[in-house]
Amino acid sequence: MAKALDGVKVLDFSQYNTGPHCSMILRELGAEVIKVEIPGKGDGERASMPLTKAREAVQFICRNRGKKSITLNLKSEKGLEIARALTTKVDIVLENFATGVMDRLGLGYQELSKINPSIIYAAITGFGHTGPRSAEPAYDMITQAMGGMMSVTGFPDTPTKVGVAIGDYLGAYNAAIAILTALHYRSKTGEGQEIDISMQDGIWALVLPERADYFETLEVPKRYGNRYSHVAPFGSYAAKEGFFVMCIVTDIQWANFLRVISREDLVDDTRYATREDRTNLKEEVNALVEEWSKKRSVEEILRELKAARIPCGCVPSFDQVAHDPHLLSREMIVEVEQPVSGKLKLTGSVFKMSRTPGDRRFPAPSLGQHNDEIYSTPLGFSREEIKKLKDDGVI
Repeated sequence: MAKALDGVKVLDFSQYNTGPHCSMILRELGAEVIKVEIPGKGDGERASMPLTKAREAVQFICRNRGKKSITLNLKSEKGLEIARALTTKVDIVLENFATGVMDRLGLGYQELSKINPSIIYAAITGFGHTGPRSAEPAYDMITQAMGGMMSVTGFPDTPTKVGVAIGDYLGAYNAAIAILTALHYRSKTGEGQEIDISMQDGIWALVLPERADYFETLEVPKRYGNRYSHVAPFGSYAAKEGFFVMCIVTDIQWANFLRVISREDLVDDTRYATREDRTNLKEEVNALVEEWSKKRSVEEILRELKAARIPCGCVPSFDQVAHDPHLLSREMIVEVEQPVSGKLKLTGSVFKMSRTPGDRRFPAPSLGQHNDEIYSTPLGFSREEIKKLKDDGVI
């Protein structure tokens, strides 16, 4: 089946999480991704936990499926020469080194655009390539904190991070969107461009819209745990055993809920008439919910709420989500044959498209698996030259 990005070539210098996830998005949509790794060592994620029973890093496999791995020593002059030659054969260069690293190597956008004016050069860093914090190193949790996510996540006296590396993933998806946009622009103009993605920017862009009233009121937003700041009842609530989530936004939903809990006497109560009214009295409203819910099982609660068409759900454990029949029906868990570890169950593609769907059913490459292929074609090195590059520690 034809893919949307068939024929698009990516030279990927990135490692660990955010860059590799970005290039995997491009790969699952059809691009050829050439992953550049350190000879003998590879991407640092290859050695990270958790490991499969065969001692392969699961997160590396998840983020590098279907790519072509080559090794290249960027600390050698010959390695840099080869890297520059490779950039003339691709459409996109992707990296997530600290700001200035690629420039010092002579592999930054300004240098590469001289030899390949149509190159699309994407860099993902914690804080971007400009601004007073641009030189600071960052990992996901730092950008969650500095981007404001932890200021609104957690309980009043305890900030918490999101349970997954959302800063990394936002950086990856924002970079992928920018790359696809740049490809479209290049198709019309022939011009490449530089893309500068900040993980902190991505977090802040996610946080601000729901707290933009700050600039009107200057009131510092609070943390509400598993409840919501601007709607009530909306959040996670305790049942007799376990928890459930319920989201009531409209006045009709509120009236239906009152009928479910046999409190029709409150349907016309002006104290709770509008979403704004209910939000202003969120403590009372939430207490009303749990006064009812704590006497019932999750199963009972969901049955009654769904019958009244009130948006709700259980709070499943991870193993329950991993076996969710709905996710399974949408092929969000796929089996991949990894040469060393054998069959592994990994995430499927979110891109459900009628003509060019995404596909993640590929194994991750072994270190340097595609050296012969890439260095012979398109660079034209002979078998003897490739052997010498290996013997000299260049690849």
